[in-house]
Amino acid sequence: MLHLSAVGQHYGDHKVLHDITLTVPAGQLLCVVGPSGCGKSTLLRTIAGLLPAREGTITIDGAPVTGVPDSLAVVFQDYGRSLFPWLTVRDNVALPLRRRGLARSERRAEADRILDSVGLSGATRRHPWQLSGGMQQRVAIARALVCRPTLLLMDEPFGSLDAQTREDLEDLFLEVHRTDGTTTVFVTHDIDESVYVGDRVVVLSPGPGSRIVLDLPVRLPGRRDQIATRGLPEFVALRAQVGRAVRGQGEQDGAKTTLGNGRGVQNA
Repeated sequence: MLHLSAVGQHYGDHKVLHDITLTVPAGQLLCVVGPSGCGKSTLLRTIAGLLPAREGTITIDGAPVTGVPDSLAVVFQDYGRSLFPWLTVRDNVALPLRRRGLARSERRAEADRILDSVGLSGATRRHPWQLSGGMQQRVAIARALVCRPTLLLMDEPFGSLDAQTREDLEDLFLEVHRTDGTTTVFVTHDIDESVYVGDRVVVLSPGPGSRIVLDLPVRLPGRRDQIATRGLPEFVALRAQVGRAVRGQGEQDGAKTTLGNGRGVQNA
C-alpha cells in the first residue's frame, strides 16, 4: 500500500535520511522510533509529500507521491494549534468534507459518526478551547479519520499529554484502528508506546544520514491492556530489542531484520 524505495532526504549539505526502503501493507499500524534528531518527523513529512524526496521514490497504492495526496490525513502533536478555535467541535471535524462537495447535513452526520467513535458525542457543540488537551486530540484524530483516508500519518500525537491521558488515547486509537483498519504510520519517541500500539516497529539510526537498523513485527494479543499486556514476557522482550536498537546496540548484535510484509496479529 505504501512503498519507499531508497529514499534520501537532506537540508542543504546536511543529510537527514539515507536509503530508506520500506513496504507497509494495507491495514498495518507501523510505529517509527529512533533517537532524538534522527529524522522521524522528516520521514513523515516526506511520505506526506510536504517535502519532496531528494533521492528514491515513494508510492501510495502504486501512485508516485509528487505532492500531498488527497487520500492522506495527518495528526500532529500540537493539537491546540491544529484546531480552529472559532469553530465548534463538529464543524472542526466536518471541515475536510467540504472538499468532497457534501451537503451541510451530510457533513454533520459524518462528523457526528466519527465523534461518537472517539467518545465525544456529547461535545459536538463545544469549542476546542472548552476542552481538555486529551479531548482536543480526540477531535484532531476524528478530523483526520472523517474522510476515511487511505493512509494516516501520526507525528508523536500523544507526546505532550500526561501519562494517564496518553494511555487512554492509545487504547482509544487501537479500538478505532480495529474498526476502521486504516493503514497508519505512527511516529513516537516512546519505546514502550511503539511496542504497545504497533503491529510492527521500525527503528532509525542516529543521524546524520539515518537509516533503518531494525524492522520488527510485534506479535502480541490483539486486545491489548495497559497493565496485562505490558507485563507479558513477550512485551518485555520486544521492548528490550527496540531499546537496544535505539541505543545503537542492535546492529552490533546483528538485530537488523527486514520484514516489509510482516504484520502483527492485532487486526486478525
